[in-house]
Amino acid sequence: MHIDGLRFLKSGLLTVILLACLYGTDCLAQIAEGIPREMARQRALRISDVRYGLRYTLTPHAAGAAGHEEVSFHLATTGDVLLDFREGQAEHLVVNGSGLEVKVDSGHIILPASVLRVGENTVSLDFAAPVAPAGKALTRFEDKDDGSEYIYTLFVPMDASMAFPCFDQPDIKAKFHLEISAPDGWTVVSNTSPVKNLAEAGEPSRRRTEFAETRPISTYLFAFAAGPFRKVHDTPGLPGLYVRQSKVQRAEAEAAEVQQITADGMKYLADYFAQPFSFPKYDQVLIPGFAYGGMEHAGSTFLREESILFRTAPTHSDRLNRDVLLLHELTHQWFGDLVTMRWFDDLWLKEGFAQYMAYYALDALKPEEHIWKRFYQAIKPAAYAIDSTQGTTPIYQDIPNLKDAKSAYGAIVYSKAPGVIKQLGFVLGSDKFRAGLRLYLKQHAYGNAEWSDLVGAFERVSGKPLQAWADVYIKRRGMPQVDVERVYCDHPDRMESLVLRQHDVLSEGGIWPVTTQLLLGYANGRVERLQVRLESETADFGREAHGAACPEYVFANDQDYAYGRFLLDENSRKAVMENLGRIPDVFERTLLWGSLWDSVREADLDPRSYLDLWLRDIPGEADDSLTESVVNHAVTALHHYVSPAFRAEFVGKAEVLAYDQMLHAASKDKRIIWFRGFRNVAETETARGHLKDMLTGKLVVPGVELRQLDRWNMVAALIRLNDPEAGAFLVAEQKRDPSGEGQKYAYVAQAANPESKSKQQYFDDYLHKASLPEDWVEQSLGEFNSWNQAELTAPWLKPALDALPQVKRERKIFFMLAWLNAFIGGQQSAQAQQQVHDFLNTAALDKDLKLKILQVVDELDRTVKIRNKYQ
Repeated sequence: MHIDGLRFLKSGLLTVILLACLYGTDCLAQIAEGIPREMARQRALRISDVRYGLRYTLTPHAAGAAGHEEVSFHLATTGDVLLDFREGQAEHLVVNGSGLEVKVDSGHIILPASVLRVGENTVSLDFAAPVAPAGKALTRFEDKDDGSEYIYTLFVPMDASMAFPCFDQPDIKAKFHLEISAPDGWTVVSNTSPVKNLAEAGEPSRRRTEFAETRPISTYLFAFAAGPFRKVHDTPGLPGLYVRQSKVQRAEAEAAEVQQITADGMKYLADYFAQPFSFPKYDQVLIPGFAYGGMEHAGSTFLREESILFRTAPTHSDRLNRDVLLLHELTHQWFGDLVTMRWFDDLWLKEGFAQYMAYYALDALKPEEHIWKRFYQAIKPAAYAIDSTQGTTPIYQDIPNLKDAKSAYGAIVYSKAPGVIKQLGFVLGSDKFRAGLRLYLKQHAYGNAEWSDLVGAFERVSGKPLQAWADVYIKRRGMPQVDVERVYCDHPDRMESLVLRQHDVLSEGGIWPVTTQLLLGYANGRVERLQVRLESETADFGREAHGAACPEYVFANDQDYAYGRFLLDENSRKAVMENLGRIPDVFERTLLWGSLWDSVREADLDPRSYLDLWLRDIPGEADDSLTESVVNHAVTALHHYVSPAFRAEFVGKAEVLAYDQMLHAASKDKRIIWFRGFRNVAETETARGHLKDMLTGKLVVPGVELRQLDRWNMVAALIRLNDPEAGAFLVAEQKRDPSGEGQKYAYVAQAANPESKSKQQYFDDYLHKASLPEDWVEQSLGEFNSWNQAELTAPWLKPALDALPQVKRERKIFFMLAWLNAFIGGQQSAQAQQQVHDFLNTAALDKDLKLKILQVVDELDRTVKIRNKYQ
């Protein structure tokens, strides 16, 4: 095979030929951007039984990868067929034995009706696909520690067509047969196990690895990773774990724990779903600089190396969060891989359920860990934050074109969906909920499904009509706010009336069916619980509470069963704030702290009062994850919600508290949490001196060995605060840590440099330096937009907004939100707020981009509102 150079096609978003092309009309006259849903529906009706035979030749440092492909498929009706392929080159096209000139137009290879037939068809061709450090479906990572190179794929949601010609939509599943020629010494991992691994004929320095054919999977779930990976802790009965060769020793220390929780989860989920693991094997590959926490390729999950091999001193909570990640990706083997959503508007069918089931499984595997408290802390705040903005969307998101599918990813599917699923499980009961999931998986195994299929399965097993519930929680955006409007007691020992009122947080009207559990709290620590269902704007539950004593406070979402905003009424809030540290149940304390924080964000509670409560109660808090959560909220209040004058007055108290707890807290985990808090609040010369003493070793956190990223984060803090010795500490740390990771962290830290010239250089890098890895960019955005540099970075707000179409086109899924959160979230002024809203009102924006901006600017709106109210 010969490719005469790698000539890349015009870059840009995928374009397709519309429906008319499918019926033999003039294809080239019907160009449309992206993959329209209606075209995809028609193509799925016509094409089935797809098989791909792929051969790649991987060459170190090459700008592309050469390949050969053989595709077979069954065609139901006559007409042209389109193979999606963009940003590469193709030649030597043969269709059903007829050689053809390759016609590639706007991201498609056109297979003309004249050479196709109803029934079985075969296509073969040679192709080449680009390989780059960022922005391509075939991504290269160069390990600066040992000079080795790694190449891996990442195709979600529609980037498989950047790597090989294919039908790149989730509902045309196919079987894949893969062969890869790579340098001797490289290991190749894919969806299935190798069946051959032989020296390349005539090339002793290369080996050809052939893999068994896969079961039917969508194109975005096909994957391979190649390079000098090493398999660590290879143990029968445990999943395979691969890591780059320079990190073998570090991976060996974590491997057994990672593999065991995965193996335990696999056994538990297979039993829970009554569906055995559905693929021939399961490997986990640690990918350095990976764009996501993980990606659930069938039989071979890729995980961000930094999420598994901790770069900072880890707490017990960090390890539990890692368990959640591992179980989330594992659950996808059933929800996403075995049964795949038909289109990306049902993205929640895989992401929401994987997130919920990760916590569900972990609760069963580690019942002592208060997992549902952690679920609330990790899931609900992000969901409520986005669902109270004008940029929110329903869980079911209308995506008329796959070019916009990246925008479907975010807190709605990862946080709201699992929160709503938890409510559904509460409504149905655990037995019926499990039976519904089992039926759904059985009915659609190795196929595709829609949200209505899942709701139908739940209705069938429970006998309950759920369509009205689904129409509200799945197809409607926003959420309810439920307030305790009145508590009336005619006697201290008897409550006569308890009135709840709900309203839509977006003021779009409508009633939400809310099934919740009320908590009635008393001064002696006693509580009573009452399950209620609110199906109207107001309801009096005094009859249900008949006989209950008059409570000190009422919280309307005990155990976090319901989905919505639940604020404390004024009397309850006062009682809670007086007694919060003495409430015995940790889940209850966590929920009440969360409600108080919601009140701060709604400008109903002075952030200064929240900070005072933090100073008083959190040093004695026994629960680590609650301590960490409140410390993080306090830092946000200090840096964003209070006035600069108050912060200057208060920060010394915050530094003293965090410093004392960092050195003297009873547990190692607590000391790590307070170390992180101290690093984040440190501002005065005294506090900066403590940071420098930790870097030189003069000051040690008892029992805590600070890791690589801990040190770099302290260096970044000194740079951010313009400490006179920051430059010297940067140089010293670069000498101490010249590793590849050290080079990245140095780049990230220097983004905090408080000089306009430096900011301009970084901004130019972000948009124009193609060789810069995406994780370098993403991790440096926060330092570029440091909380104390809002005035300095304000000139880059408008250019950052103007660059959004480029960011959407060139970057991976979650990068857009990182970009917006950094540049908009780094601002605090009414002037910046007005600038963003002016941009929204005047710029010609795709709908999905406008919604993302509305989501993110909401926090800036809140910051301005809170500061104006509580100066």
